[in-house]
Amino acid sequence: MMAARSVSFDADAHFMEAGMESPLDEDRVHDSFSQLIEEQSQDLNNQAMEMSSLDLEEETRDDVPSLSGAGSCVNVCEDGGDTDPLMEPCWSTATLRVLSSMPSRTIGRSRGAILSQYYNRTMQLCRRRQSRPTVNSFSRSARPSICGYRVETDPANFDREENKRERLVNNLQSLSESDRVRMLKAIPLNLAEKQELRRLALNKTGRSLSRSEIPCCSQLKYYIIIAFRQSWYVWLSFLSSLQLWQTALKTVSGRFGTGVLSYFVFLRTLLFFNFFLLLVLGLFLVVPQAVRPPTPLSSVHFYGLELLTGAGYFTDSLMYYGYYSNYTLTKTCGNTSDQSSCGFHLSYNMPLAYFFTIGMAFFITCIILVYSMSKSFGQSFRVDRSKGLLAMKVFCSWDFKVTKKSSVRLQCENISTQLKELVAEVNRKEVKSSWLQRLATVCVQILAWTICIGSTAACACAVYYFSEHMHKDLQVRVRSSSNTTESLLLKEASLLALPVAVSSINLLIPGFFNTVAWMEEYDSPSKRNYVAIFRNLMLKVSVLGVLCYHWLGRVAADPGSVSLKCWESFVGQELYRFLLMDFIFTMLDTFFGEFLWRLFSQKVLKKERKPVFDIARNVLELIYGQTLAWLGVLFTPLLPVVQVIKLLFLFYMKKTSLMMNCQAPRKPWRASQMTTFFITLLCFPSFLGAAVCVTYTMWTIKPSGSCGPFRGLNTMFQAGKIWVEQLAKSDQKFRWLLLAHKYLVENPFFLFLAAGIFLIVIYFHSQVVDGQRKIIELLQEQIENEGEDKKFLITRLQDIHEQKRPLSSRRIRGGSEESSFS
Repeated sequence: MMAARSVSFDADAHFMEAGMESPLDEDRVHDSFSQLIEEQSQDLNNQAMEMSSLDLEEETRDDVPSLSGAGSCVNVCEDGGDTDPLMEPCWSTATLRVLSSMPSRTIGRSRGAILSQYYNRTMQLCRRRQSRPTVNSFSRSARPSICGYRVETDPANFDREENKRERLVNNLQSLSESDRVRMLKAIPLNLAEKQELRRLALNKTGRSLSRSEIPCCSQLKYYIIIAFRQSWYVWLSFLSSLQLWQTALKTVSGRFGTGVLSYFVFLRTLLFFNFFLLLVLGLFLVVPQAVRPPTPLSSVHFYGLELLTGAGYFTDSLMYYGYYSNYTLTKTCGNTSDQSSCGFHLSYNMPLAYFFTIGMAFFITCIILVYSMSKSFGQSFRVDRSKGLLAMKVFCSWDFKVTKKSSVRLQCENISTQLKELVAEVNRKEVKSSWLQRLATVCVQILAWTICIGSTAACACAVYYFSEHMHKDLQVRVRSSSNTTESLLLKEASLLALPVAVSSINLLIPGFFNTVAWMEEYDSPSKRNYVAIFRNLMLKVSVLGVLCYHWLGRVAADPGSVSLKCWESFVGQELYRFLLMDFIFTMLDTFFGEFLWRLFSQKVLKKERKPVFDIARNVLELIYGQTLAWLGVLFTPLLPVVQVIKLLFLFYMKKTSLMMNCQAPRKPWRASQMTTFFITLLCFPSFLGAAVCVTYTMWTIKPSGSCGPFRGLNTMFQAGKIWVEQLAKSDQKFRWLLLAHKYLVENPFFLFLAAGIFLIVIYFHSQVVDGQRKIIELLQEQIENEGEDKKFLITRLQDIHEQKRPLSSRRIRGGSEESSFS
């Protein structure tokens, strides 16, 4: 027997080392199986004499048919079919002893072995009190195993266990309190047994936790620590309660899954971005100008149409660029003629504040977007195997702090929906098709993409020519000498034609894309959603590109053609109209596309089916609206207020319509990377495009000469240069600012360098995440290889044991086989 064991391990060690192939170094990544054998070699040598003394009666006891089910077990083991031999319990005594000595066997370890092991560790800790052990310093052999599990019924073992327990308690007494707590935490016993060990260690030393024996300083220290922890937990609970729409998002996730949830999470993210813009612009632009308003112009009557057009009454207000002053706001001493006696007086350079506030708002937004995108990459692109996540979701997802019935029901729905998504992902299989079917599918997809691209180009051309027609119509209306109220209102109403046309295209064309998508066949719903998002994104980007050319290439380049005194305010009004029309058409789509369609399907068609929430269309509507808000920050500082109100109404309207009119997807699918994808689209096409347009306006286009904080300048960018020159002339110590402004701000290389640094950070972070993902995949593959190696070694050990078995054992085995067949 001992020879058989040594032969099996010696024969297979070289095979395992030669057969293991991994791109990483095996010694640095994980312990090889040969090292595991070396760890157990000492235990095996100690048991060699005991195993060699086994007689023939014990040898044949594993195979005699007198045991329940033994005959069937032998038949299965000798069958040699496709069944896994490791799934059968017919192992020899030697094989069972090897199995019990493996460190990876973590079930059922005897308490005596645990107490003995930690007795030795407490002895080592007592000998070197200066160094405190940690859990990470424990070797792999310290893991629980089933060693000694089969001999716990022996009364002698209980006596030995009590002795080990007494010695462990004695060693725990000599440790400090922190070392004792650390050691008790590391012992793999249940909480009751750990409390018993701690009680015995305290009782034997005569220690007690009564307050009378604890020094005053220690009591004060404990009270401070407990108060600090309680305050910290209360603060965390308060922060958790401040999370916006937490219950509503859980409800959406429980009923409709993570795909629909990603839309509402993205909407909340956009709301936070607009709150930030509102805070920055309000503090540094709106409030200072409201405190020191300019000289008011002639009063304009309010007719109500201004709520839709944004013109008329709102033109000369804090809403638009033209209202802000081009001088330094100062706080004087009132009617006092001697201003020198006032001492320090407050001054605020409005042109400089306007320039740097817009620039810093975009810069900080860029940093937040890059950080959010990097963080989202790290969270979503890790390796998520559905089988492992399914086990975690089944056993570890319940929150036992939930006590309310509504919260319990909500958590049940949430876990149930997530389990459906994980099971659907596990069961999803790639359908194998012939080359002819694949060719037909590719041809249909090419046709669908051709139709979508052609319709997008046609819409962009239609917007271009219609905007040109409206610009000419505005020139004709301006040249007309009629200045009556009706003509002015009619001219303002005509300005709504272009926003209405563009919003109609954004409403109808995505529905046409969905109709075209019926021709295509995709394997998963997530792929279908990604394709729909790309098509809608292509449409939005094309339309916004044409509109930016209309505003910056026609209106800003020649404002005199339409008699505009302040073209910046006119562009701001246009952006306000587009943002408002987008919200109105979104409400119409929600009412007609979801509510009326649900009523028509149930009342007329007599079907219980409800429409499915269109994630692609709704997400691209959010990105489109946010792009308009970012474009309008320069021309309309209060446009984030409109966007915040729009998003608040949109959340409650979409949530109510979702609960009433929509149904969950028929095929559950897990949106593991949807949020990352949305943030990426928000960063690159949306924010990057808006930042380029705003930067181009501030660097190259000449501002209006009769309005705004930059009147009289060739470009908005000169406001900073003029301030630096004035500061350098007033004090020679600030001449370095002039050089810094010349080489860092005026030079476009600095802008490209900053953009390049951001791109490099994103690239390196994505590479790090990708490298971590590959390492995790390699480790998972190595874990699977370790399992296969163990199966091979155990099977080989059993085969060698069968070959070395005495002849009488084989005869008994053959007799058991004949009796089982008979």
